[in-house]
Amino acid sequence: MSIARFSPFELLLLKSRSQVDTATLLLLAWVLVHRQQVSEGQRRRRLAQVTAQFRHGHELGPVMSIAHSQDLQAIQLAAEVVRKECSNERSLSILYQAITVATDDGELSLNNHYILGFLADLLNVTPATFSTLFHELTGKPLQSAEDPSRDAYWQVHDPEYHARKARDAQAAEQKAKEAEERQRANKEQQQQRQQHRQRQQEEAHREKARQQQAKQEQNKREQDKREQDKQQERRKRQEQAQQRQRWQQEQKRQEEARRQQRERPSSPADRHTRALAVLGLTPGANRADIRRAYRRMAQLHHPDRFYSGSEHQVALASTRFQRIKSAYDYLMQNL
Repeated sequence: MSIARFSPFELLLLKSRSQVDTATLLLLAWVLVHRQQVSEGQRRRRLAQVTAQFRHGHELGPVMSIAHSQDLQAIQLAAEVVRKECSNERSLSILYQAITVATDDGELSLNNHYILGFLADLLNVTPATFSTLFHELTGKPLQSAEDPSRDAYWQVHDPEYHARKARDAQAAEQKAKEAEERQRANKEQQQQRQQHRQRQQEEAHREKARQQQAKQEQNKREQDKREQDKQQERRKRQEQAQQRQRWQQEQKRQEEARRQQRERPSSPADRHTRALAVLGLTPGANRADIRRAYRRMAQLHHPDRFYSGSEHQVALASTRFQRIKSAYDYLMQNL
């Protein structure tokens, strides 16, 4: 499988000597990048110090890069690895390390306040245990996180918030006016373009109508031609059908004449002669001659002699044998 299918963090996990240590490393780096007024070098040195006993076996640079990119999929994967693999003692150790790197300067950023709460919930650490651990490490009680959606937060953390908000509102109003002017100008341009398109469409419609009329006339001429060809073809087929019908009637008359000729009663003398001919005899043969000829012909033409042949050969042999038997029976009865 190509390694291009894996994300940078997945590649780190695959190459890591300890996936739990690599996942914990990313979570701690995530806390460090939300430390305020801390240089990148300080972050890396602090991360190296806290994770000196880890067995991940790779550089810290790629982990810090993933943490800075705020790759939530990588952070989610790290959280799943930690939650699945860590014991209760290891969970408390990880939370201890996270609180330590988040409060080195005595201050807890708003982002890290929420991140620590997320890690405590991830590691199944109760809020009471989390608050106690935070107080033991920092000497301060864990306060509720401030709400950035309230004006009181910005009055404390950013006194210029309201003035900037007013300037932003004024700029937004000016921008809205400019946008309205542009929209009006665009609307006029669109109307002009629409009118131009309408004229073009009308002209195209008239041209299309002319082409359709010409095509309809051409189709009508072709249809009339096809209809004439069809009529000629029908007349030709009718003449052929009449010829076939006359030929069939003539064939029926001839067949009827032949049938009547066959059904015309034969004289006993003719029938006697034909029966002798079937057995290969001539007039004047006696009963002994007839028996010998019948046995000879029966042996030659009995259907059992042709059992290995085709169905057609067997059928022909059966027909011949029946004629021989009929001739023999007739002669023996009328001699």
